[in-house]
Amino acid sequence: MNDHAYNTCVQSHADRIYRFVLKNLRHEQDARDIVQSAFEKLWIGRKEVNETTARNYLFTIAYHLMIDHIRKSKRVVYRESFEENESLLPEPRTGLREALDAAFFQLNETQRSLVLLKDYEGYSYAEIGAITGLNESQVKVYLHRARKQLKNYLVKIENCI
Repeated sequence: MNDHAYNTCVQSHADRIYRFVLKNLRHEQDARDIVQSAFEKLWIGRKEVNETTARNYLFTIAYHLMIDHIRKSKRVVYRESFEENESLLPEPRTGLREALDAAFFQLNETQRSLVLLKDYEGYSYAEIGAITGLNESQVKVYLHRARKQLKNYLVKIENCI
């Protein structure tokens, strides 16, 4: 891959990768850092990467960086302030978007990534397997379970009110 192809790759794939990582992490700065790291790794390995496989290569790198970040962040929880009046119960959700987000974040990291890659980005099962390191049948099974879990969460009336 030459410099021009790299720049074209950045222009055409940066938004999609950012959206994929942001949807999983829900933190803009962390998502930007991961996308930047993914493109940095592409730049370092640009001589070995073919232009036609650059998109899959970027999603694979971003996926693995995101999983590493999630694992690291699970170990440490930061809290800036504690207030006496803070409620420990979640506030009732209103609106479809909030219900969908709540259902989506009930899934584990792998399931969220599979749903995003298949339903939002339009990857095939084989491509998703290459990105995540799973075989095609595992992708199908995990995706089916994720969709089933989403459905079960969304049909409960208490989760949507």
